[in-house]
Order: sequence, then structure tokens, then C-alpha cells
Amino acid sequence: MTAITISARIKQPVEKTWEFFNNPEHVVNWNYADPSWHCPYAENDLKTGGKFNYRMEAKDGSYGFDFWGVYDNVVPYKTIEYTMGDGRKVWVKFEAQGNETFVETRFEPESSNPLDMQQAGWQSILNNFAGYCESKQS
Repeated sequence: MTAITISARIKQPVEKTWEFFNNPEHVVNWNYADPSWHCPYAENDLKTGGKFNYRMEAKDGSYGFDFWGVYDNVVPYKTIEYTMGDGRKVWVKFEAQGNETFVETRFEPESSNPLDMQQAGWQSILNNFAGYCESKQS
């Protein structure tokens, strides 16, 4: 199965981008695809073999799920590779470009939703992340 790729250019240095991407204190502020959703809880043990769990819920309480996985490889400020709870693989690359960071994510799609819908959802979350990072300009 072919992986889906999404990307964004973040207007923050790689160290800040990494922090905003991985620190649960920040994750709860951007990790959702649509404004009618939120991420009320996040925990993250960011190391090879560590686990993460992000709770994603509709704000009206009608639906929610845990997005979780185990880290296969973590190279600070460069790469995060993990296996989601359902066994699919994800690769995230951070590329420092001066005071900006290029973030690229590749993920194995699931089989119950159309590929373009999955790509749009993940890209929306990454776009929220970019907006959150830019709101943190010092």
C-alpha cells in the first residue's frame, strides 16, 4: 500500500517546531482536523520504544477516540517514526531551513475511508499545527 504524504512550512526554528509538535501542553491546542473537535488530553513519552496517546473528541461529546502509538525511532529535531495502535506506520521529518522548518509526514492509510479524505484530514491537522506555531511568534 502506498503511503500518503502531507507537508507544511512552519515559520519557527526547528527547536521550537519540535517542542510545539511533541509537548502535550502544546499538542492539546492544535491536534484536531476541524474546529468542532478538540484534543482534551495528550500524553507523550518521546523516545524510541515510548508511547503517546492523544484523545480526540467532538466538542459536543458525540464521538471521540484515542489516537495512540509506539515510537519506532526518534532522532531529536529530525525524525519521528511510529506505529499507530492499528499497526500502520507513520514517518515525520523535520528539516531546518533557517528560521523556518519544513515538516513532512508520510502515513500508511487505513482501508475504511477514501484516500483523499484521509489526506485532507491529516493535512488539516498539520495546517492547524502551523497556525498554532505562527501564533507563538516571539
